Amino acid sequence: MLRTKTTRYGKQKVSFIKYPFKYQFKGILALLKRLKATSGRDVRILLLGLDNAGKTTLLKGLVSEDITHVTPTQGFNIKSVVSDGFKLNVWDIGGQRKIRPYWKNYFENADILARKLFKQMFRFEIRKLFQIYVIDSSDRRRFDETGVELMELLEEEKLTNVPLLIFANKQDLVNAVPASSLAEGLQLHTIRDRPWQIQPCSAISMEGVKVNLYQCLPST
Repeated sequence: MLRTKTTRYGKQKVSFIKYPFKYQFKGILALLKRLKATSGRDVRILLLGLDNAGKTTLLKGLVSEDITHVTPTQGFNIKSVVSDGFKLNVWDIGGQRKIRPYWKNYFENADILARKLFKQMFRFEIRKLFQIYVIDSSDRRRFDETGVELMELLEEEKLTNVPLLIFANKQDLVNAVPASSLAEGLQLHTIRDRPWQIQPCSAISMEGVKVNLYQCLPST
């Protein structure tokens, strides 16, 4: 039976659902290799999250660009990341409140081949390869806001069954909340319609990013 635990982050009282944290994960490199062998098409990844979560810094770090001066994204950025010979097109979409209603405009153009292979391998169909949601784990004041936006994404019909990788970013800061606590606070255990993972990381040092970019599918 799940138990509720209440704690405080500064002046804010937060209720967590305690649950067995038993998720085991495996990479999707095998699937990417299979896609590469079957077709020359690229893989598309959505990078979403609130403004100032660190999405652009993370994306620039992936392609080894300078992260000294990063400005808020007004619209979107697209970068190509090559891993194991496979090209990933990562879409970094602005997270300001005025831009969020337009997120859904980027949910189109699913990769048909990826959908077929996922259905064969994992017994369900997806509309995109996967999406990444970035959270500033040091900004406790916005946990409720980021939780609301995440839940709205999970309700999007065009993202039904799409595997989800959540980066609990800024773990290099002393006031960062652990990824496991974020998972409990956001009640991620209630997500039943897709594989998901929450991964602690730092976009500044890239710790926890490059390897775990391919580990968003749970073991069966």
